[in-house]
Amino acid sequence: MEMKRVSSGRLRAVGYDRQARSLRVELDDGSAIEYAGVGEEIWRRLSGSSAAWSFYRDNIEEEFSCRRVAVNPTEKSNPLDELFKK
Repeated sequence: MEMKRVSSGRLRAVGYDRQARSLRVELDDGSAIEYAGVGEEIWRRLSGSSAAWSFYRDNIEEEFSCRRVAVNPTEKSNPLDELFKK
């Protein structure tokens, strides 16, 4: 799933899978949540919102079933970690 970087409230990235109708949000604490059954209209409005955090809280957070998912470690890793064996 391709993620779109955002900086709104606690949101850091959002992504959508049209075939699966699933929405993924990544938060500032590094956690990721995937929501099932999200329509394209909700995705379009979230990804185009100037207040994405408010839209997420009002229209997604408690409206759709969700599950925590692992964030792809390659997306979050710092290339210097390998050099310094972190």
